[in-house]
Amino acid sequence: MTKTADDDERIVGGAQRSDERTFDITLRPRRFDEFVGQRDQVSNLKVFVEAASRRHEPLDHVLLCGPPGLGKTTLAHILAIELGVQIKCDSGPGVEHKGKLAALLTGLGRGDVLFIDEIHRLNVTVEESLYPAIEDFQMDIVAGEGAHALTYRVALEPFTLVGATTRTGLLTAPLLSRFGIEVRLNYYPPEDLAVIVRRSATLLGVSITDEACDEIARRARGTPRVANRLLRRARDFAEVRWGGEISIEAAKDTLESLKVDEQGLEQMDRRLLAIIIEHYDGGPVGLDTLSASIGEPRDTIEDVIEPYLIQQGFLKRTPRGREATPRAYEHLKLSKLKKKDQGQLFD
Repeated sequence: MTKTADDDERIVGGAQRSDERTFDITLRPRRFDEFVGQRDQVSNLKVFVEAASRRHEPLDHVLLCGPPGLGKTTLAHILAIELGVQIKCDSGPGVEHKGKLAALLTGLGRGDVLFIDEIHRLNVTVEESLYPAIEDFQMDIVAGEGAHALTYRVALEPFTLVGATTRTGLLTAPLLSRFGIEVRLNYYPPEDLAVIVRRSATLLGVSITDEACDEIARRARGTPRVANRLLRRARDFAEVRWGGEISIEAAKDTLESLKVDEQGLEQMDRRLLAIIIEHYDGGPVGLDTLSASIGEPRDTIEDVIEPYLIQQGFLKRTPRGREATPRAYEHLKLSKLKKKDQGQLFD
């Protein structure tokens, strides 16, 4: 069984290590009542799960949408636990061929959950094979090759497909139409993130002040995964420099050392905005040009960097390209900087 995480692998850059994945899993809520935030979405899911349980039917197929790190994988596991069924996990790129899909589907019991992360990245052949499975709970399996090939139709146990995506627009219309439940996750307000930080600190046995919880939450980009990673780094700084407790001073020391500013922007965010302003007169500028300018893949810009900048009003997407907003100029204080000082934005 392959377990996946969303595509946001940054605390402030860098690949997520296996111990960090273990850290995330340790802090993952296991029940709806433990899940903080997304109140309307969770409330609706509770109703759908209760209704399916009362009818002794599998839950309808669920699509979880939203930026990385907001809890899509966590909700998939919670759905399985609340339904009292097993969950099998994989990712769109991981289901490479129909044989892999068949192995996943035939191993499911009645009502089980199949979770496919990055479902928008399924290849066409696999996606077409998935349609009869999620619609009629049947799958065609081909034995042999060429003129001697035979096709067998295999009956599957009724199951629930839970797909997660950061790019709803890349899902094909036929696949999108087969999800009966669509859940869109939004960025978390600081007050919810502060509750998450406090809960995580308690689970880790870390002493933290309320002011430090609020400071970490305010700079966590509206994302629980980022909040938990900042907490972990704050724990390191507190142990080495501040006597063990994460005080407000320890939290600020951590965030300043990681170059996470008051708005939660990090080096790459500021660099992208500054390049648009300095090199392209504030835009519009195309995504491929930006990708070449900052040395990041366009998918990283679209999925990881841009959503928060757009949501916070620092960046606009237009038909002609990306544009920096007046708030970006104000935040970077570019109008007050001399040309020779502008390089400090990247430090």
